Amino acid sequence: MAQQNSGQGQGSNIPERVVQIRRCACVVKGGRRFSFAALVVVGDEKGRVGYGYGKGTEVPTSVEKATKQANRSLQDFSLDGTTIPHRVEGRFGASKVLLMPAAAGTGIIAGETVRAVVELFGVKDILTKSRGSTNPVNLVKATFDALSKLRTREDVARLRGVEI
Repeated sequence: MAQQNSGQGQGSNIPERVVQIRRCACVVKGGRRFSFAALVVVGDEKGRVGYGYGKGTEVPTSVEKATKQANRSLQDFSLDGTTIPHRVEGRFGASKVLLMPAAAGTGIIAGETVRAVVELFGVKDILTKSRGSTNPVNLVKATFDALSKLRTREDVARLRGVEI
């Protein structure tokens, strides 16, 4: 259910992708009252990416709320050319995501949810594996956990106080 918009309606030029839309029903005296929740990922494809989760009585309002939250939560992560610097595993809840660097020309080998995050992050070549729960919200959070653990050679050298 991934959908990509250019984000023109919100006054920004950062690409966004709707990962999931959930419908919830509340049974009332007159019937069912529906509400919607949207999971949106935004990124500039240059190392900045964020996600948001919005709820509303209609789909467009929930997507708009999620997009605003995603734009506020943009984070910078380490990128090594067209791939990631090293292998890393992220966890959130019962979801585990394994991200592995790949040779140039491999492409993005990932499921729909993880693909949305890594494409908007700016990775062109990566291998991924999802284990455990496949709940899209938890997979996105696990992917962000994995991205937060990425370190370049320069970062590690600076932390250790060593020259490369």
